Amino acid sequence: MTAVDQTTLRRRRTGLTAIDRDRTAGGYTLFAPQTGEGRVDLVDVEGNSAHRWQMPVRPGRDAVILPNGNIGYNGSHATSAALYPAWDLWHGGDFYEATPEGDIVWRHEDIYHHHDAHWLPNGNLLYTVAAPLPADKAARVTGGDPRKDGADGIIQSDILREVNRAGEVVWEWRIWDHLDPADFPVHANFDRRHWPMVNGVSVTSDGLMLLSLRTTSGVVAVNRETGAVVWHVGPEVVAQQHTPVETEGGNILVFDNGNLRTGSTSPFSRALEFDRSGRVVWSYADPLPMAFFSPYMGGCQRLWNGNTFICESAFGRLFEVTPEGAVVWEYVIPDFAAYPEPLAQFITGEHNSCFRAHRYPASALPWLKERAHG
Repeated sequence: MTAVDQTTLRRRRTGLTAIDRDRTAGGYTLFAPQTGEGRVDLVDVEGNSAHRWQMPVRPGRDAVILPNGNIGYNGSHATSAALYPAWDLWHGGDFYEATPEGDIVWRHEDIYHHHDAHWLPNGNLLYTVAAPLPADKAARVTGGDPRKDGADGIIQSDILREVNRAGEVVWEWRIWDHLDPADFPVHANFDRRHWPMVNGVSVTSDGLMLLSLRTTSGVVAVNRETGAVVWHVGPEVVAQQHTPVETEGGNILVFDNGNLRTGSTSPFSRALEFDRSGRVVWSYADPLPMAFFSPYMGGCQRLWNGNTFICESAFGRLFEVTPEGAVVWEYVIPDFAAYPEPLAQFITGEHNSCFRAHRYPASALPWLKERAHG
């Protein structure tokens, strides 16, 4: 008798599940499975493996192709700071740069790092770290579920940090110096151990830093020179969003997860583009909205042909849509595994998830052609 596979997602189709060769942007897709034990995969538009790296540690978050052709890898630090029970779900802190051959050419460690990072053109690294919120500021945190507060009474907050190639801190920005917790309440059923939990960071073409605020639902833009928050788009537009990035036209593209969305009783995710005033100028949701939903993680990328590449992280579904919302490419990560302990206590079952995926044109990977003809 054949036993039924108890991993629901694996019983469905995986690998390349859809392609419109005339309308896809093509190129190569890079992703680092959260349960892949450090594997980073590059697949072509047909869903075939084009290259693979084996990194020393499991991913904290994602991997990216750098301008020099190497990968920048956001790894999970083996001895990260133990700040609160769920910390291990989203910390990173062990960064690597590796050649296509897998040789490590740079490493940086920061046990207080969590969530996202941005590799800057000058070789520096911009990322978020957790730090205790000063007591007077912590007293102003509103919302959330106080029953979940830690016995130590400490609320972690966020610092944006830049380090150079020597690992030296060259710039920092503390969020509590510029935002009042009383003006950014935590969602009602969330714990208050981390305010406002910056889960995404990027830099615009005019030098503004975009920060995604998870537990309060919002995106802020920060002027690096003055430290001032230039604009804020809040829960009237986004809901527990991730990874804000600038489009070529200067708008902001986010993965809008949809948890606790204002006025909605059935959560669904969207790829959402808004201008700097918060006006929505484009969005994609599935025709059956609940069929596209990632309750955590997620990413969007505007492609060179105008299509949008989307990572439905929790279910390992990577897909591409046209400006009109037609799906023209879809790939479901076929490899499943359980999270390691102690994460498996918080997130059970077997997973094919990844924090974020990235699409690259062949021109960004000249070494790939060289290896193929070598």
